[in-house]
Amino acid sequence: MSEPCIVANQQTMPHDSSQVDDLNDKFIALQRAFRQEPYPSIPLRKERLTALKSQLSRYQQLLADAMSLDFGHRSHTESILADVLAPILDINHVLSHIKRWSKPSRRPTEWLFKGNKLQVRYQPKGIVGIICPWNFPLYLSIGPMITALAAGNRCMIKMPPNCPQTTAVLKRMLAEIYSEDLVCIIEGEHPQAMEISHLPFDHLVFTGSPASGKHIMANAAANLTPVTLELGGKSPAIVFDDYEIEKAAERIAHGKGLNSGQICIAPDYAMVPREKVENFVAAVQKANRAMYPSLSGNPDITNLVDEAQEARFMALVEDAEQKGAVIVRCGEKGEGRQYPLHIVTSLSPAMRICQEEIFGPLLPVYGYDELDDVVEHIQSRPRPLACYLFSHDTERREWVLTHTHSGGVTINDWGWHVLNHAVPFGGTGNSGIGNYHGEEGFRELSHARSVLEMKPWFPIQIFSPPYGGLLQRLILRMFVGKPDPSLIDKK
Repeated sequence: MSEPCIVANQQTMPHDSSQVDDLNDKFIALQRAFRQEPYPSIPLRKERLTALKSQLSRYQQLLADAMSLDFGHRSHTESILADVLAPILDINHVLSHIKRWSKPSRRPTEWLFKGNKLQVRYQPKGIVGIICPWNFPLYLSIGPMITALAAGNRCMIKMPPNCPQTTAVLKRMLAEIYSEDLVCIIEGEHPQAMEISHLPFDHLVFTGSPASGKHIMANAAANLTPVTLELGGKSPAIVFDDYEIEKAAERIAHGKGLNSGQICIAPDYAMVPREKVENFVAAVQKANRAMYPSLSGNPDITNLVDEAQEARFMALVEDAEQKGAVIVRCGEKGEGRQYPLHIVTSLSPAMRICQEEIFGPLLPVYGYDELDDVVEHIQSRPRPLACYLFSHDTERREWVLTHTHSGGVTINDWGWHVLNHAVPFGGTGNSGIGNYHGEEGFRELSHARSVLEMKPWFPIQIFSPPYGGLLQRLILRMFVGKPDPSLIDKK
């Protein structure tokens, strides 16, 4: 059998033809394997995911060590929590629900087709491309992979170039349980994400910045490849006037401390009643110092991932200071690229920290007078990936929820909705398209195939020519009604 035409566009791929050939060979192998197994059984899918769960448990220390090496230092506990526990929770949820998700869904026919059988079957799409960022190199690679495998697909995963140690351990771990024509890992030295996205995947999952997401989507469009984009954004934390300032400060400080704020769902900025801003800043500083009493050699503090991220962080701080910001530093700089949380007030719209996603240990704090001002602030900007509301007032919380948009919400804390895999995870507008958690993720990486079974006795000929019979006219009159005589051209 001849192979289908799947070769990447040579004009848009790198000039190194050996890299292009290597990628195409891997892609062809995935396609060939999928054609041989277009609908893996549910027991086989569960077996594959159970094997992955076992490997995550076995390899947890090696994975945490590898991520720490890639970052220069990364908190081992945070690596286990976010990059090992989270996918295990995801697998547990999938294993409990995949049988129900995969069952054909019976649907009612139109009255005209009563007596026939109509259903939706959820069919694997084929080859799913996954482009992973560096901030959570395990969870954001195998998280989409878990959903893709649950839906019966095969995967090609592009790992970030600045996480070579993690990539090496991940390849070793997966090679023990999966063939390369089931899950194929593309290492950092291969063509970059922008080039991988030219391959004609059956679905493409990308996690990264909105700017990169636009390029990925444009590249995928050349092959009519559907995309899931998780793009981040400036996620607000809103402290209402009825909520305890100290408690809100503790939880927002944790959201900014985890992975040194290098997380797409981190509270990007806080909005606090104007008269409570000073107390809030002091409370955040106190909470941060309680979690990180010293930065020097503290194993719980994660480095900024590399020199480029460090330079960007320092440029954001310098820009804010030059434009009149007041910055409170929660301690002294630690070893390497360990930085304390910086709390910023006296903000102005011209500051970069008020325009760009921060992705680091910086917390701008706005004072507000009315909740209307908060809603106007959020709705006048690109839609965020997350929104955090701190209030005991159900009615006012609901008012803000119904007047704003975001990918997801946690109330009275930050970020934990993402670790609950019964709900979808994804953005809206500038913060992303689509989902890859839970039942919604399974549906997204499946093709919903409509199947109508016509019964042999059904009189389908009533819809066939010659038209104008009495029964046809009665059916049309019953469903369409009579025409308006005043609109009929009278000649």
